[in-house]
Amino acid sequence: MYRISELGREFGLARSTLLYYDRVGLLVPSARSAAGYRLYNSEDRERLEAICSFRQAGLGVEAICAILDSAGDDVGRVLQRRLQEIGREIRELQNQQRVLAGLVKLQGAEGSVAGLDKELFVSVLRATGLDEAAMHQFHQEFERHDPQAHQAFLLALGIPEIEAQRIRRLAQEAS
Repeated sequence: MYRISELGREFGLARSTLLYYDRVGLLVPSARSAAGYRLYNSEDRERLEAICSFRQAGLGVEAICAILDSAGDDVGRVLQRRLQEIGREIRELQNQQRVLAGLVKLQGAEGSVAGLDKELFVSVLRATGLDEAAMHQFHQEFERHDPQAHQAFLLALGIPEIEAQRIRRLAQEAS
């Protein structure tokens, strides 16, 4: 039998993570000691190993519960869905990468974006395949990573201060 601290150490997990897994029913200890400590058997350890593998693949707790509690029918479907999600995320990030690479090339010596204004920027985003939702995500990420640079960038596009603040507020609210 394993104590919670032993499993946590072995898998590099905090005690609070294992307590959470217990609370949501993902990993319930097989027994309790006389003092009330959680005890896990080798099957629980194997289940935790599977949980860690699924977490590393980016699956959420609900999806992992569905996989581990099913007879195996849902496993392929859940994994396929996650694979498709990752594919979409990669494509969105590649679009953002192309846009940013183009912007870096346009960057002038003084740090302003030479010849780029709001209309040209939006048309470049659209030409790379970004829709409204992806453009909004672009601003969310920009705001999350560096709010001051986001503000400076918007102003460099010739966007009035009031509109730049509105764009930033919308990006912050959605985060």
